[in-house]
Amino acid sequence: MSDSDLIKLYSTRILALAADIPHLGRLDAPDASVTRRSPLCGSSVTVDVAVTDGRLSALGQDVKACALGQAAAAVTAAGAEGATLETVQRGRDQLKAMLKGKGGVPDAPFDGFEVLSPAVEYKNRHASILLSIEAMAEAMAAAQTESA
Repeated sequence: MSDSDLIKLYSTRILALAADIPHLGRLDAPDASVTRRSPLCGSSVTVDVAVTDGRLSALGQDVKACALGQAAAAVTAAGAEGATLETVQRGRDQLKAMLKGKGGVPDAPFDGFEVLSPAVEYKNRHASILLSIEAMAEAMAAAQTESA
């Protein structure tokens, strides 16, 4: 990886997102919690959710990841406020397609993932980028199953 590739990958915008992740910290009484870890890089994310009437009503995150994983957690948290499980799952699936080069930027409210489009070329970073949205989708599904 050349220096210019690293600069492109770790843009000022990505680093700003990584420094300002919404909903950091754990919830006291979540409806569900999920921890996901990337064995490749060791990044991990724990997501706590509360779901009311099928929508995300509270979120907490513990993020221990590289700058790309942190930026992805910031985009996920910002887009997920008030979202349904279906919206989060669609965002997750669209992000996976984008990273594989088989789709564009996810639809709103997850269109902020556009900032991570330079990471498409770096497959070893994909797992860290997906951690937060995968954990959120899994936690929201568990919360809905628990309430049913």
